[in-house]
Amino acid sequence: MYFSNHNYWWDGLIPLYVNNKLFKQQARALMEDKQMKQYPFFSRIGAFSIDLDNPKSSIKSLRYGLDSLKRPNSCLFIYPEGKITSVSGDAPVFKDGLAWLVQKSTDVDVVPIALYIDYSQSNKPDLYISIGNSLNPDKSLPKKELTEYFQEEIHEALGKLKSITH
Repeated sequence: MYFSNHNYWWDGLIPLYVNNKLFKQQARALMEDKQMKQYPFFSRIGAFSIDLDNPKSSIKSLRYGLDSLKRPNSCLFIYPEGKITSVSGDAPVFKDGLAWLVQKSTDVDVVPIALYIDYSQSNKPDLYISIGNSLNPDKSLPKKELTEYFQEEIHEALGKLKSITH
């Protein structure tokens, strides 16, 4: 299971690229229902929707994601912010879905992927990707603490990526 910050509409394409070049897994991705309606082509490349305004439906989507991980050589990409957020120096604010997935999963690696796009060097943006090591979080932590742990992992990785560009 890979989790990432979500600052650009094309973030959903980056894991597809990384997966095709490096991981070579059967990838699925969670995508907010409103964004899926705006960019329906993502469903054709492995994304499925989650309705963040409906808790019952959200759990159903999270369970579907969990089930998808049971297939051989599968992976799941998740953007725990739940929506596209602005780039800032602040730590990202995640929803609890990632923590829920981690607590319910067994034998699943949890890997942070930080994405940073820099426009300062040329007219074309430069993409920086940091693929972290598999984390071994304490699943007995409350969801809120687990969520804060994941937020901090991405925040630190983003800080390192930004320092490369400046």
